[in-house]
Amino acid sequence: MNLLIKLIASGLGTGYFPIAPGTAGSALAAGIAFCFLPWWNPAGALVLSGTCFLAGVYCANRAERFWGHDSGKIVIDEMAGMFLSLAFLSLNWTNLVTAFFIFRLLDIIKPPPARQLERLRSGWGVMADDIVAGAYTAILMLGIEKWM
Repeated sequence: MNLLIKLIASGLGTGYFPIAPGTAGSALAAGIAFCFLPWWNPAGALVLSGTCFLAGVYCANRAERFWGHDSGKIVIDEMAGMFLSLAFLSLNWTNLVTAFFIFRLLDIIKPPPARQLERLRSGWGVMADDIVAGAYTAILMLGIEKWM
């Protein structure tokens, strides 16, 4: 069971990357989205993001016992946020790459209320700030897509 928890929390092992594991987890989510390109739609993306979120709350809470609070090895939160970032976009290389960089920037900066939500207990705090970054990215990307 502990192996499964670690596998999910670490985004299939991308959390073990020695440099920028959060970026690796985000890249995995972007890659998965790209693999589903012919079937990509908002409903499916929201289910994917929501599933990662719920699994992440549970698994991040459990993984903190091994790795400590909000460890860099926990990247399921980045995956949930990245899927949300891409949910409402027409998926192409330009949108995928732009959303990826905006999401990573917002995940690092943590604009309000992301930083405040990060203080929630256990897996909730681990996951919530990335959902906020994902929502902000989705809104910005919709504006960018409309403007272009």
